[in-house]
Amino acid sequence: MSWTRVFVLSLLTTLLILTFSGLVENAAVRDDSKPADHEGAARQVFVPESDATNFFKRRTRRSVRYYELQAEQRVRLAADKQRRDYNEEQRNKYENYVEEVRDEVNERSSETNEQLREYHYDGLYPRYYWFH
Repeated sequence: MSWTRVFVLSLLTTLLILTFSGLVENAAVRDDSKPADHEGAARQVFVPESDATNFFKRRTRRSVRYYELQAEQRVRLAADKQRRDYNEEQRNKYENYVEEVRDEVNERSSETNEQLREYHYDGLYPRYYWFH
């Protein structure tokens, strides 16, 4: 039990020495090859007002690539619309064709049924009363 007290006390003293030591500024490793120029860094961040307004004036025009993308997108949308119109036209043609064929088949079958009825008609109407 006594060795844990010694261990904790040694950790606490090491922590106290590190916190109150004037030599330790931070935990980062400093690069001493370049002198620290705090004013130069501030000059790089803050620019005069005239330069700032010129910066935004120069940046308001969009790049050429943006206009190329816009043109490409317009061409793609036009091609999509043309493809949709073509597909709709083909579908309408097919539906009309199917409807005409169906009507023709129905008409032929109804004519055939009527001819069969006339051919087999024996003068008794309605037939189902006499043929149970």
